[in-house]
Amino acid sequence: MPERLVDDECELRALAIEDPTERTLEKSTIYTEELVETSTGNVLVAHSGDRSNKVVLVTYHDLGLNYVSNFQAFFNYPDLKEIASGFAVFHINAPGQEDGAANLAEDYEYPTLEQMGEQVQEVLNHFNIVRYIGIGVGLGANVLTRHALAYPERVDSMMLINTCTTKAGWVEWGYQKRNVSHLRTTGVTQPVLDYLLWHHLGQDYEERAHDLLQVYKHYFSHNVNAVNLAPLVEQYIWRTDIPLTRDISEKNTLEPPVLNLVGIHSEHIEESVVFNGRLTPAKTNWIKIQEAAMVLEEQPHKVCQAFRLFLQGQGYCLKIRKMAIQ
Repeated sequence: MPERLVDDECELRALAIEDPTERTLEKSTIYTEELVETSTGNVLVAHSGDRSNKVVLVTYHDLGLNYVSNFQAFFNYPDLKEIASGFAVFHINAPGQEDGAANLAEDYEYPTLEQMGEQVQEVLNHFNIVRYIGIGVGLGANVLTRHALAYPERVDSMMLINTCTTKAGWVEWGYQKRNVSHLRTTGVTQPVLDYLLWHHLGQDYEERAHDLLQVYKHYFSHNVNAVNLAPLVEQYIWRTDIPLTRDISEKNTLEPPVLNLVGIHSEHIEESVVFNGRLTPAKTNWIKIQEAAMVLEEQPHKVCQAFRLFLQGQGYCLKIRKMAIQ
């Protein structure tokens, strides 16, 4: 009979209670949605929070997503709620990508990524936003980078995720032309679904991200407006190279500080490294997030830690407690 362990005792000294993380693609009611008319089409902007701080948070989503499906779960995460509590938040949606959007007019000329950067400027002017801290993912990171390069005085700093600033290669161009054709004629076919899952979750998503796989499979299959997604995908593959340089004597230097994140399972690591090589070393931090491709969903705690330290380096969130390492 084994000896009885009498010395190994534990005492519960403290109990920390946190709100549960809300991982849902159902739209939250805390935001006010407003359709902003720009020179290249209407843009839905969802906003909330106190405008007393002249600097606000502005987000821009990735391909196949919108502000709800890309950012809502992350903004519901307790650590991010604490960070964002001192800012008003503005989520910008690319034209026609919001939930329940009507089909875009057949004669509507979808804006280029350069023009989407101009749309960001028009949204800022509409809401009288002086400066913002940007959070962009994938396509959204490309759009915010273009805006920051053109209007550095409006950008305080940026957290950019899975960023690609180079033009599309031939392989990507070929696959995407097929996807655009499917989206316009048939909808979200299996090849389109496979591409979107690969783009967001990486190559080995079936072995690694079971919960997210089911959520986003259903979302892409049932919630995405294929007619409206087609021209956005088309503009993404027609994107031009963003001619950035890290030489501060050149005019194409990105002036705002950048937190450059990429997931270790992401298919965009190489593009993220290229982007990092085009940024001024003193103004950029490059971090590869472990065990993730869709980092806001898979590793929100690590992203919040990095974001908090980055913002504290800019003089924000100085009263926030140190987050426990998990």
